[in-house]
Amino acid sequence: MVTPTSPAPRSGVYYFSQGWQLIGLPGIRRYVFLPLLVNVILMGGAFWWLFSKLGEWIPAMMSHVPAWLQWLDYLLWPVVVISILLVFGYFFSTIANIIAAPFTGLLAEQLEARLTGATPPDTGILGMMKDLPRIMKREWQKMAWYLPRAIALLILYFIPGIGQTVAPVLWFLFSAWMMAIQYCDYPFDNHKVPFKTMRLALRTQKVMNMQFGALTSLFTMIPVLNLVILPVATCGATAMWVDCYRGKHALWK
Repeated sequence: MVTPTSPAPRSGVYYFSQGWQLIGLPGIRRYVFLPLLVNVILMGGAFWWLFSKLGEWIPAMMSHVPAWLQWLDYLLWPVVVISILLVFGYFFSTIANIIAAPFTGLLAEQLEARLTGATPPDTGILGMMKDLPRIMKREWQKMAWYLPRAIALLILYFIPGIGQTVAPVLWFLFSAWMMAIQYCDYPFDNHKVPFKTMRLALRTQKVMNMQFGALTSLFTMIPVLNLVILPVATCGATAMWVDCYRGKHALWK
């Protein structure tokens, strides 16, 4: 388990695995419930609908494959499926994150206090409600940063050949980085660290954050497991904050 005296940052794989353990800590489980409920309702319904539509969407996307690549159908088909799952998974996890942001921030706050022994400035629902305008503003900041880049990548999907080969790889890398930003931002925002400062801080540990984000992206594509990924990733990112960033950016001790 992470402690306030952890000597050095570890891999993104380590922090992702820590998230699965930390959601079960006594005293933390009750803060996991509301983000988990939002994710189960939204992601569960969304993926049920998605799998009912895959039979229509996959042939439509494969129709854009140029004739000279038709011989690669057996390889491109799984790439197309993964592409749809990546785009769809990230889109609906983003919506879930926006809706659950106040509860997720509270989870990160309480977990950090548990891991470090610090006392957060405001605890419970009243503190969360007071910070609600700031939390929602932060979510829109992330969305404003994300949307132009996502739209540019999605346009690539409509370019024959590139859309079925290069675009999925670029989207996965972008999604991994955005997942790291999304979940690491909760503890950063609890300490009122500006969004740009947070992104610059994450770049100092880019490989670790890409590992963490890549695993989070992969798990958003896996039915059942993706239902619990929101609190798991939040706890893992909070552990990462405690080990790697808190010493420099913490507002409260």
